[in-house]
Amino acid sequence: MNNKRRAVPGIRHYDGPAGGWGALKATAIAVRTQMDTFDAPATLLRTNQPDGFDCPGCAWPDKEHKSTFQFCENGAKAVTWEATSKRVTPEFFAENTVASLLAKSDFELEGYGRLTQPMVYDRASDTFRAVPWQQAFERIGEILRGLPPDAVEFYTSGRASNEAAYLFQLYARELGTNNFPDCSNMCHEATSTGLPRSIGIGKGTVSLDDFDNTELVISIGHNPGTNHPRMMGTLHELSRRGVPIIVFNPLRERALERFADPQSVIEMATYGSTDIASTYFQVRAGGDAAAIKGIAKHLLEQETERGDVLDHEFIAAHTQGFEAFAADIAATSWESIERESGLSRVDLASVATAYAKSNATIITYGMGITQHNKGTANVRLIADLLLLRGNIGKSGAGICPLRGHSNVQGNRTVGITEKPTAAFLSRLKEVFGFTPPEKHGHDAVAATQAMINGEARALLCLGGNFAVAMPDHEQAFAAMRKLDLSVHVGTKLNRTHLLVAKETYLFPCLGRTELDMQQTGKQSITVEDSMSMVHASSGKLKPASPQLLSEPAIVAGMALATLPQTRVHWAELVADYDRIRDLIEKTIPGFSDYNQRIRVPGGFRMPLPPTERVWPTASGKAMFSLFDGVNENAPGLGDNTLRMITLRSHDQYNTTIYALDDRYRGVFGRRDVLFMNEGDMARLGLEHGDRVDITTALPDCTQSLNDITVVAYNISAGSVGAYYPEANVLVPLSYRDEDSGTPSYKSVPVRITLRSKEIRAL
Repeated sequence: MNNKRRAVPGIRHYDGPAGGWGALKATAIAVRTQMDTFDAPATLLRTNQPDGFDCPGCAWPDKEHKSTFQFCENGAKAVTWEATSKRVTPEFFAENTVASLLAKSDFELEGYGRLTQPMVYDRASDTFRAVPWQQAFERIGEILRGLPPDAVEFYTSGRASNEAAYLFQLYARELGTNNFPDCSNMCHEATSTGLPRSIGIGKGTVSLDDFDNTELVISIGHNPGTNHPRMMGTLHELSRRGVPIIVFNPLRERALERFADPQSVIEMATYGSTDIASTYFQVRAGGDAAAIKGIAKHLLEQETERGDVLDHEFIAAHTQGFEAFAADIAATSWESIERESGLSRVDLASVATAYAKSNATIITYGMGITQHNKGTANVRLIADLLLLRGNIGKSGAGICPLRGHSNVQGNRTVGITEKPTAAFLSRLKEVFGFTPPEKHGHDAVAATQAMINGEARALLCLGGNFAVAMPDHEQAFAAMRKLDLSVHVGTKLNRTHLLVAKETYLFPCLGRTELDMQQTGKQSITVEDSMSMVHASSGKLKPASPQLLSEPAIVAGMALATLPQTRVHWAELVADYDRIRDLIEKTIPGFSDYNQRIRVPGGFRMPLPPTERVWPTASGKAMFSLFDGVNENAPGLGDNTLRMITLRSHDQYNTTIYALDDRYRGVFGRRDVLFMNEGDMARLGLEHGDRVDITTALPDCTQSLNDITVVAYNISAGSVGAYYPEANVLVPLSYRDEDSGTPSYKSVPVRITLRSKEIRAL
């Protein structure tokens, strides 16, 4: 750290490892501030256990379905945040207008606690008031029956269970629309789009057993300590076993540098830690494709010299398109690769050498790969690199997309998609007797644009914080207020709920931690983790309010009120979730004996043909791709233009902000900061602590984020970082990956302007 830097409030150096005593202290604080101290230990110890509930946080699986949760700081925050003793009652709403609540921070809004009763917005008083469930359902049904089906948007959060998501898609399709904006559209849609083209399925191919058998892990564009914290246990084991972990990331992230496992008596007793990354390359934001091409280029050059680098037998038997791919790589110059990646030829050659030496390699990646305007192509390049050495469909190898939310993958599996297959629609028609719509619907960006244009007139949200998660808040927020109807199912208050339409309803639902009792008794729901394991989750806590309904019950209540001629036996399905799972089994391949298999601890794995080297592509082979240029990720770059990455703090999960600290990055009590490379600061005449304005450097854009404090940080040259969702205002709605529709949150061209010399020292 530069000792000559001036002191900046809330910014101080943090030198501890990820995990360790800091994590235990943060866990204790989360418990103390949110939950009853007596109930907390038993609740936390039931997380991810066979007879307990699935963590509402990340989607990383648990080895042998045994919880590592009690030492997972961010998981503890997720559970205590949901199981909080704080309540938002009708009396609270009566005392607080919507206008006054909108003046609060996102942290304050969710911090008020759990919603307790169904509420409807009253425009005359600018407050929400209590409304009976059935009255609310009937009014929603009345409004929806008066709208064209395609004027209704059905949004799904990744926290929704398989059962709730399946009923939600059934409701929408019986109504007559495939409008399914969902959280996957904003994070891993590039995976869902790109991997089917490459290997025939939009999911990862590895299991935890593969991590036991791997010889090399290449980690690209993710921060596991914050966004998938249970993964840290796996990386910790690999490092201690001597398995190389090569990291590509623009920022030096503490969890990828050093980690102290709270379950290790020795590390805790000695204040020791384990180095995670064996090599750390700070790639330029948006330069991942160039880096991957550089690795592939060196492999192909070595193959020409040695003849033993590629897996020719695998390529011949299982792939198509290799020759065109190789020609494209050969035509890509080292000059352009180095310029775009920010890495040297020597650096990338060293990775290629390590990769060529490994007999089993896993590549993990996150939103640092997908949230670019070439996100789909980025994903396919990673698949290409694995195909070169036959690293899909063998032990210890494969591709590992790191999905964040606990059931974002399961939602897609059970039908939450705006582009359903003809086979799926045919099965729905056969089982339920209605004809579902065939026309593709809206993803998240298209739904927002339809709201802006006045084409979409109703939005039903099964969880989430839709408008805040979207880019371009100025347009997204205004669009919400133009709607005839908005309905929000959730556990806590958030900003999207307050962007009221002509009529707005808030529906409080049961959380993962809570007992779900229906007509036939206690119910379990199911979720699918990031490695395609489906397992049961069963809450135990007393519900936060007797007025709460489960998500399946809320969906069924709206459907019954909307569809008087429905072919679906909604009430029977809610009475016993086994009946929902029976219908999933009948309409979606891979769920045979669903109810029997989820009663086995650990559940079961969905079919993954590529793990058997079966490729469900049109050609029946894994397909190499062509990336159309390494310099397409950031248009408009120049001497005074930088690429901005949106980041989540360590006290945050998606749009939920647990506190205002970002401990590992040395930020405390604030979020109004811009992380900058010191060389870039010097070049632009900026100093640590300066207050600046940020503007989007794209044609016809006037978006800005003002009065942000510059913080010198170890980030790659040409890159800057700012917090999500606040920095979403700088991301144009149109700046996205055209293949998948994913917004480009991770490589927005921006310009930085010092506010004034007079305030420099303030």
